[in-house]
Amino acid sequence: MTKLTISLAQMRIKLARVNDNLATATNMIAQAAAGSADIAVLPELWSTGYDLENAQEHAAQLGQAIFAQVAEAAQANRIAIYGSLLERHGDRVMNCATLYDAAGELRGVYRKIHLFRLFDEHLWLSEGEAPALLQQAWGTTGLAICYDLRFPELFRHYAVAHGAALMLLCAEWPLARAAHWRTLLQARAIENQCFVAATNSCGETGGTVFGGHSMIIDPWGQVIAEAGEDECLVTAEINLAEVQRARRAIPVFEDRRPDAYLAD
Repeated sequence: MTKLTISLAQMRIKLARVNDNLATATNMIAQAAAGSADIAVLPELWSTGYDLENAQEHAAQLGQAIFAQVAEAAQANRIAIYGSLLERHGDRVMNCATLYDAAGELRGVYRKIHLFRLFDEHLWLSEGEAPALLQQAWGTTGLAICYDLRFPELFRHYAVAHGAALMLLCAEWPLARAAHWRTLLQARAIENQCFVAATNSCGETGGTVFGGHSMIIDPWGQVIAEAGEDECLVTAEINLAEVQRARRAIPVFEDRRPDAYLAD
């Protein structure tokens, strides 16, 4: 499977209004499926926004509550779904991204490694402890959440150690730093010669205006699909064979010299 159709579900998240956000998400998932998308990518913490003071109340275990509802939506619409929610993980609460396949089966779990201090994540949430890579019919895929975008080491690990051809990222990235969003997304695609599909939220939530501009970027750094700053669904088909073409044309990975710059 070299061709993959991706829908980015750019939502205006309503702070702490889980049922309203779920209704918006399920409607956009259904629209994506009707448009023959293989996967719908939702924003970060799309069911609650950054209502972290009430994170303990919102959090659910994998397979239960909101996670079970996402699985049901995936199965009902025959579409894979990626996005992050608040997870109860033992006695901790995590910012947890999941990928459910079109049968509603859980295929990938990524708990956010880099917590965003500007939004007080470190005060309310626990850090993830490992990257998450998954094998799907379309190929090897790396998972990430928002602030992770500022840490190129994670994406390099996915690409160099595992050959990932696609990176999925869900975010709530403020409009004030929209220029960083675009530049960093393109950088991660160019330096790793892979596709990057990133969904952001939009509009005002909890006193912060989020930037939108969800986008899909190819291995050459070209933006092949992009949303504006309003709630919308953006869909595009990618050809993953382009990854190997880019890596053959400019053999960056073969020319790396970790012995020179990663030595103790």
